[in-house]
Amino acid sequence: MNLFSRFESLNIELPLLVLLLLVIGSAIAVVYSKHIGRTEFVVIQKLEHKRDALNEEWGRLLLEQSTWASPGRVEQQARLRLKMVVPSPEMTVLITP
Repeated sequence: MNLFSRFESLNIELPLLVLLLLVIGSAIAVVYSKHIGRTEFVVIQKLEHKRDALNEEWGRLLLEQSTWASPGRVEQQARLRLKMVVPSPEMTVLITP
């Protein structure tokens, strides 16, 4: 008994069987594509969260940099660590060509 004789006994026509298989294949493809889409969405959400955290850290680092590089702090560190002083007019020498 071959495959087609079994289908003939069930009164199923070949075009109907082909359409049924195509519909099932299409349904599986839809489920698979939805799964891939959701997986990629989760990855995007994680990357966006990481980006936001890095942006927050960048902002904190910029604030810290501006604090450390303020003119008052630079002058204070120059006086304390390097023993530098602002030159007085008597210490200034003018060189002319």
